[in-house]
Amino acid sequence: MAHGSEDGCDAAGQPLVLLVEDDPQDALIVEGLLEDSGLLVRLKWARSVDEARRALAGLRPQCVLLDLGLPDAHEFSALSAVIEEAGDAAVVVLTGLAEEQAGLAALTAGAQDYLVKGRVEAEWLGRTLRYAMQRKQSEQAAVALNAERMRAKENERLERGLLPTPLLQSMPIEVASRYRPSRGSATLGGDFYDVVEDDEKVVHALIGDVCGHGPDEAALGVCLRIAWRALVLSGVTGPTLLRRLERVLEAERPSSEIFVTLSTLELDHDRRTVRIWRAGHPGLLVHDGETVTLAEPGRGLALGFPVQTDWHQDVLELPEGGGLTLYTDGLFERRLPGEPARWLGEEGLLDLAARHAHLDGEGFLDALIADVEAATAPDAPADDLAVVHLRWTER
Repeated sequence: MAHGSEDGCDAAGQPLVLLVEDDPQDALIVEGLLEDSGLLVRLKWARSVDEARRALAGLRPQCVLLDLGLPDAHEFSALSAVIEEAGDAAVVVLTGLAEEQAGLAALTAGAQDYLVKGRVEAEWLGRTLRYAMQRKQSEQAAVALNAERMRAKENERLERGLLPTPLLQSMPIEVASRYRPSRGSATLGGDFYDVVEDDEKVVHALIGDVCGHGPDEAALGVCLRIAWRALVLSGVTGPTLLRRLERVLEAERPSSEIFVTLSTLELDHDRRTVRIWRAGHPGLLVHDGETVTLAEPGRGLALGFPVQTDWHQDVLELPEGGGLTLYTDGLFERRLPGEPARWLGEEGLLDLAARHAHLDGEGFLDALIADVEAATAPDAPADDLAVVHLRWTER
């Protein structure tokens, strides 16, 4: 019999079939039937369950042809062992004339098909193996598709948690926001934001970034955003708010190496005063309707470091009708085309933003993100980004 390689198919595209059969005469019969079937395969022979396990550990057959009556197996133990080790391979079982019911039971246990010894013709054997391999591929494709759909639904749920609807009551403030996953990935990162109005008509805003990417980081971002909203609506603000968020982070993060940068703001109902606390987060853009400037208030440590710290309040005075744009570092940590390597940075971001100072919030964010994407080197990775624009309106 032909010896198999580690690949499922050889250079000629012939699939590898592992025959698990203790009877040499039956094995020769199967080999002859395969030769007459017209199905071009490479055949590897294993005489026991243990030998099959060793073969499957080093080979990647596309099909396993398994005799259920092996001397070192009891009932369906051979089938269970082979399915566990076979991975992507289809499994077709061989039964005796008096064991046809066992073949039907094998289908329920996970086999793709079964054949009865003494009733197998060459053409039927080839067709059965071919269909079994195709059926296995279809099953795997269906499982992969379902898993992808589940991931998409989970991403949707996490995205709704990271990017909520602003909770505003009566204050005349325009909120525009955008989120983009990292380039080349549909996986959510840990960027999050929120905007709420409290009972004193103060508008609070949050922008934050959990270091890393993936569902754990996204879920942690959702947890922190919800905690922030609950604390703000309970009247907790400033350094006390940040200390409590840090306690939540330390309790919920999957690793002590995870840290979070964020900025939390209060926009007073006088429409001019903005109080800001920054925990390791980037600055913000200030708009007056004609120009855009970069504000970099005092910055304390990010949340999650094993260092005692405090966060100090800074105050900005907005121009009349002015607004703010908050963002995560994915918006400006962009490599530009050319060598040596150059980076956009916050000053470069400001230059791009100044071109669109006359636009409203929605238009401003779309134009700014489009310019950032156009400025980024085509082959450069790009982190996920979140950006929020806040502007007072007449009503």
